[in-house]
Amino acid sequence: MGTHVIKMPDIGEGIAEVELVEWHVQVGDSVNEDQVLAEVMTDKATVEIPSPVAGRILALGGQPGQVMAVGGELIRLEVEGAGNLAESPAAATPAAPVAATPEKPKEAPVAAPKAAAEAPRALRDSEAPRQRRQPGERPLASPAVRQRARDLGIELQFVQGSGPAGRVLHEDLDAYLTQDGSVARSGGAAQGYAERHDEQAVPVIGLRRKIAQKMQDAKRRIPHFSYVEEIDVTDLEALRAHLNQKWGGQRGKLTLLPFLVRAMVVALRDFPQLNARYDDEAEVVTRYGAVHVGIATQSDNGLMVPVLRHAESRDLWGNASEVARLADHLVLLENGKVRASGPIGETLARVDLPLALDDDAGVVIEGTVSDHDPAYGLLTLVLPGSALQMRVAHAPLAPGKRLRFKVQARDVSLNLRDDAQSSILNRLPVRVLELVDTDTAAHVLVRLDAGGNPLLARITRYSRDQLQLRPGQLLWAQIKSVAVLA
Repeated sequence: MGTHVIKMPDIGEGIAEVELVEWHVQVGDSVNEDQVLAEVMTDKATVEIPSPVAGRILALGGQPGQVMAVGGELIRLEVEGAGNLAESPAAATPAAPVAATPEKPKEAPVAAPKAAAEAPRALRDSEAPRQRRQPGERPLASPAVRQRARDLGIELQFVQGSGPAGRVLHEDLDAYLTQDGSVARSGGAAQGYAERHDEQAVPVIGLRRKIAQKMQDAKRRIPHFSYVEEIDVTDLEALRAHLNQKWGGQRGKLTLLPFLVRAMVVALRDFPQLNARYDDEAEVVTRYGAVHVGIATQSDNGLMVPVLRHAESRDLWGNASEVARLADHLVLLENGKVRASGPIGETLARVDLPLALDDDAGVVIEGTVSDHDPAYGLLTLVLPGSALQMRVAHAPLAPGKRLRFKVQARDVSLNLRDDAQSSILNRLPVRVLELVDTDTAAHVLVRLDAGGNPLLARITRYSRDQLQLRPGQLLWAQIKSVAVLA
């Protein structure tokens, strides 16, 4: 057996050091060749470091959050064969001074167990008289004792009385207070009164550190202020309603947001210093003519801030359409780099992205409400750009209302003909565009076109062969109404 040392590789031109983000292995683990050992982060991307050899972990070269130099020791493994680390003669020969080191006296280790044995005994003795009374058992005490207990934050339920019939006296409260507070209040409801002196240090590493650095930089260099003013927007709301009534059918409906964005653009003409950045190193204030407005949006992954760029160049409807585009835009990041971006419907339907291999892979379609069946609670939606319809279980909506729904690939089955005898309500004519192998040997992913709308179907390879699927083939896609997510 030998020792193999893996050094921090050069992962980019001009990069001299990296930050260790996360270990994927621990000391004692057995690793295979090409298994991911750790994640490191540079100013540009997060990179996974694989193992070039198979072996067992002997030592780790750092802790998460530590900055490591390129070429430094990352990890040490025990491998078959000689390895790449030759042991020095000094390491091979046992050091002589080890035997000459005087042994520590044994009295000290003996005293500690003795003290440790006495501590639990004292703890047990102190806890013995403070057993909680039975439910419904009211402690006996005078009104004065009860008032004093309330002032001290003591629950009489935990105080053992020494008076007649177990009555709690002032002396019992004094005895309770003289006990160690952490011991006296360690159980039940009294735990809420215990003092806490614990601390928890949470290291800020990886992407969180980069975000923190950018936030600090923005705080130093970009103007920050808060201004609160109560404004009557009755006239503004009347104007918005008038514009929507006159132009809503042609240009789209306006919300309050485009008006706020336009107001910011006009205000910055009089106060350009607010749209500026201070470079403390160069001692230069740069004022920007372009107005880029960030819109904080709550998502499942946390608070995100899409940016409406060059708001100064758009009118109300232009900014409204850009906001709608951003809301319908999806960006896929991989290792700190943009892997794909585009409309959510098109991006989710791409079979060349990792999203297509997830269990919840599917497409998002925005349909228009045409009808609602109150007897069965079914909503009929017309697919965009076609006459195809989908029926979903949903609360009633007004005709013409738009509704987004998701069709997962695993919920789509294929048939060579329209089976009117099936219980499946949604049967759409589709065309096969592409067939792609998945990460599961028994499955295949089929990309379909339904009247200009993308669909994905995850079926077995057996079904593919039985249907003799091929690009350009016309089929029927079957989707359960209960499976549609709306």
